Amino acid sequence: MSRRFVIEAVMIAIYGQLLLPKRPVEYRIPYTSVMELYDMKDSPDPVMPESEDDAYVKLKIGEMISYFEDPFNKKKIERALMAPWRESPPLPINENVSLVIVNAAENMQYGELFDPIETEIILMTIRLQCPVLTDQIEFQDKVVQNSIPVQLFDIDDFEFAVEEGTESTGEYTE
Repeated sequence: MSRRFVIEAVMIAIYGQLLLPKRPVEYRIPYTSVMELYDMKDSPDPVMPESEDDAYVKLKIGEMISYFEDPFNKKKIERALMAPWRESPPLPINENVSLVIVNAAENMQYGELFDPIETEIILMTIRLQCPVLTDQIEFQDKVVQNSIPVQLFDIDDFEFAVEEGTESTGEYTE
């Protein structure tokens, strides 16, 4: 059985180790974070602080965009966009990694505390009952401080998160 995580699309571009897990992993990605890739790729603002790293990540973002625009994958993603909370069929990356695009429907439940993509991530995590994988310390802190009932894993704890026996419990993990 695959280990499932909710994650922003850009995290997969930034952290290459996410594509090399020791066991099968399925990343659930809000569609709005896929659309955010276009803004990041074309923006003069850096994604990474070091210029070499920024150029590399923007190259990877471009590769991800091309992957999502592949006619076969695009057709799968378009199916998810037909209704709120609909999911695309799995988009395989390699033998251990697949992506599922979710047409998450942001609502104002957490809108005053979190930005729209963060809100979608929280709602997806609660709805799909799988943990969030993120590197955003401020987001993690806000989730814990506001007692949001989701499980969090920092990207640095990725290997631990995919280990057997770490299934979602609804508890906080940092």
